[in-house]
Amino acid sequence: MAKEKPQDPSVHQHTFFELRRRVIDIAEAPNPTLPATKLFFVVLALMGIGMAIQAGHAATTADGFGAWFLLVREHLFFRVAGIMALIASYYLGPRGVRRFLPVLLVASALLLIMVYIEPFGGRINGARRWVRLLPGLSFQPSELARIVLVLWVADRCVRLEDKLHDFRQGFLPMLSVVLVFFGLVAAETDLGGSLLLFLCAIATMWVGGGRVTHLALSVVGFGGGAITAASALIPYVRSRIDMFFGPVVNDQVESSIQAISLGGMDGLGLAQGVVRSSGIPYLNSDYVFSQIGEEMGFFGTALVLLLFTSFLWFSLRLVLSIRDRYAALAAFGLLLSVAMQAMIHIQVNAGLAPPKGMTLPFISAGGTSLIVSSIAVGLALGASRHALSETKAATSDLTLES
Repeated sequence: MAKEKPQDPSVHQHTFFELRRRVIDIAEAPNPTLPATKLFFVVLALMGIGMAIQAGHAATTADGFGAWFLLVREHLFFRVAGIMALIASYYLGPRGVRRFLPVLLVASALLLIMVYIEPFGGRINGARRWVRLLPGLSFQPSELARIVLVLWVADRCVRLEDKLHDFRQGFLPMLSVVLVFFGLVAAETDLGGSLLLFLCAIATMWVGGGRVTHLALSVVGFGGGAITAASALIPYVRSRIDMFFGPVVNDQVESSIQAISLGGMDGLGLAQGVVRSSGIPYLNSDYVFSQIGEEMGFFGTALVLLLFTSFLWFSLRLVLSIRDRYAALAAFGLLLSVAMQAMIHIQVNAGLAPPKGMTLPFISAGGTSLIVSSIAVGLALGASRHALSETKAATSDLTLES
């Protein structure tokens, strides 16, 4: 019998699980401080780029120096408030809010209902997404609800443990709560925001130990069903899907793609963009990536993409370095929500996804998005602080015993 030749290692077929294990081995960090620190500086860099872009946009849209100064001051205020919210959330951490999650969950649901009640809510551009608590002070409760829901899902996954595999006792009650929030946000109408909330919650449940079959059926059944129903029953959703597949041309999307292409390699310069003069709306918020492409060129868009790629990598390293299951799950869901929002924004601006009004975290105009994204990152970084203190305590105990 002929002896088989040993397989050449260079032609070995790596499976997905082998690749995942290799990535985890590379990404795993023994100390959460280093990835947490790098993640913090990535956020600061994104805020700095956002401040420069917003100041440039205000220079060509504001009526005179006084109006420009007021706009710049407002953008600066929200960035300072975002940094303060990040630092405060860092010291609080996921553990600091864990005992209040039931109250926060109910409060988030009530805020989502308030968008339909006058005088708190109001219709803006045909949608009800904002709550006015004080004159001149309004915010988008769906952004906050996404953070609270992720934290609640992480907590429930830890508390249920193996019961999460049971469809009726574990998975279905959690899914029901997620669907309530999904429905409240979708009814605003904000199909993109509701799908983002739904996917972040489902992904957290998956990492938390949920069965793949249960989760896959939920995504296909409820996520796919919502898209199908919305495209059939809601005219603006149907028109946006038609824009993506070609039958309908949208000037806003075309202008966005044109702005990116006009930038070339090094861009036209800050405040020198010309596409904004064509009347493209929400250029400094929902389509800010196209403004970066026009004014900062390929180098500017590559820098932003590199920063968000770094955000993903340091997020992965941070999550893998946290040993507490609840804190790791919470950090995963929170950081994923920021990363997915950025991904959707960039894809829409580049014409790779159906049009959806979604801000680019830390760069776009909009106080709610900036502060909520800062809170999400701050809570995740706070998980690393607790993990480090536990490691030091364990090391100290071992030293005393020896």
